[in-house]
Order: sequence, then C-alpha cells, then structure tokens
Amino acid sequence: MNKKQVNGRYEEAKGKVKEVAGHAVGNKTLEAKGKVQKNAGKMQAGVGDIEAQIKKDG
Repeated sequence: MNKKQVNGRYEEAKGKVKEVAGHAVGNKTLEAKGKVQKNAGKMQAGVGDIEAQIKKDG
C-alpha cells in the first residue's frame, strides 16, 4: 500500500464515523461533512490504487 491509499482509507473511515454520529444525534451538518470526507477519502484511496497498479504493471 502506498501513502495515498493509507491516508485515503483513514479519511474514509473518519468520514464514516462523522456521518453515522451526525445521523445518530440528528446533526445534519455533521452528517453532511462526514459524507464529504468519506467520499474524498474514497477518491484519494482510488487514486492510490491506480498508482499502485501502474507501478506494479509498469
């Protein structure tokens, strides 16, 4: 795993926690911020996955 994969998955997990916590307490702002953070982390991890695949194949 490269650094982007690790950081992306970490941000994805933090975002999921915020999303669930916001939903549980009825805080729509926290829930929305969690979704954004989760999706940004997912995207960053995806970029890391692609880079790792290119490095492996190339």
